[in-house]
Amino acid sequence: MGGIIIKSERDMEGMRAACRLAALTLYESAKLIEPGITTDDINTFVHDFTVARGAVPAPLNYRGYPKSVCTSVNEVICHGIPGPRVLKDGDIINVDVTSILDGWHGDVSATFYVGTPSETARRLVEVTRECLRRGIAAVNPRARLGDIGAVIASHAESHGFSVVRDFVGHGIGRSFHEAPQVLHFGKPGRGQRLQKGMTFTIEPMINEGDWRSLVLDDNWTAVTADGRLSAQFEHTIAVTATGAEILTAFPGPLLHSEVFP
Repeated sequence: MGGIIIKSERDMEGMRAACRLAALTLYESAKLIEPGITTDDINTFVHDFTVARGAVPAPLNYRGYPKSVCTSVNEVICHGIPGPRVLKDGDIINVDVTSILDGWHGDVSATFYVGTPSETARRLVEVTRECLRRGIAAVNPRARLGDIGAVIASHAESHGFSVVRDFVGHGIGRSFHEAPQVLHFGKPGRGQRLQKGMTFTIEPMINEGDWRSLVLDDNWTAVTADGRLSAQFEHTIAVTATGAEILTAFPGPLLHSEVFP
């Protein structure tokens, strides 16, 4: 299995608890999203909400990352560092939460609309959301990792968008990043065969324009090479006997993403 850690049912209970907390944290942080807040406001909320529940925000100090959450606005693909940036009407923002609870990691993200999005932004975000849904639907013990990437890329490219190749999903458990890598492009029938008890993230990053990325001088923030928009959605899933369990399922629709006030 190439270093892949198969989780026992006891392990799965720990994973479910950590993932429920991550999902709840993102669900509650969605209520902050509006023009005029800063990305650091989101970071403060996520940090305090996580710590108050006896958990640790996994990004904080991970390989030197300085904050408790990733906030990626507009052309930022992933790993955007919270700071004084003020959100403006028409922005889109991905908020990426990872919680450590009792030694287990839960990882989830979503892209939100700030105010009223452009038609292009709306199309990109909704296609990306559907890419994640299709990727999860491809998971079962008879499938291979390539099947996930193939359905994601097919849907994105059919709408004229591109799939980021430099950043991928990953196994997760007691470590933030485990085997296997989960590419969001590929060929059906190729790659590692899935097995019950595997846990990993599917987190397609879809670009409005070219798929290529650049990493800024902070060594974290990844942006589109052409400066156009990028969107991302992510869930932590477990392979079951018949399909996939979404461990980071939300307790309700996400404000400013799935529903609007």
